[in-house]
Amino acid sequence: MTNDVIEKFIESKEMTGKPVNIFFKQRNAITGLFIQTNDYQEMKAKNFWRIVTESKIEEWKQTKDSNLAKLFSGSDFSRLK
Repeated sequence: MTNDVIEKFIESKEMTGKPVNIFFKQRNAITGLFIQTNDYQEMKAKNFWRIVTESKIEEWKQTKDSNLAKLFSGSDFSRLK
């Protein structure tokens, strides 16, 4: 998927701050929360996204620790739901 398509999806009013199902071309789907860090604009331009996986979302909501996120390439995404 392109960064424009991903950005439009995650920055829509109803998706902001909500977990998303992320389907990949060559691996199992995950549920995660897209987060914005200091390098968000730079990473977005390169089609890389920081995502907190479902198992760490509650901890992230309490601490806002960006180290809980993993970096994913948007080009590996097949669909967002």
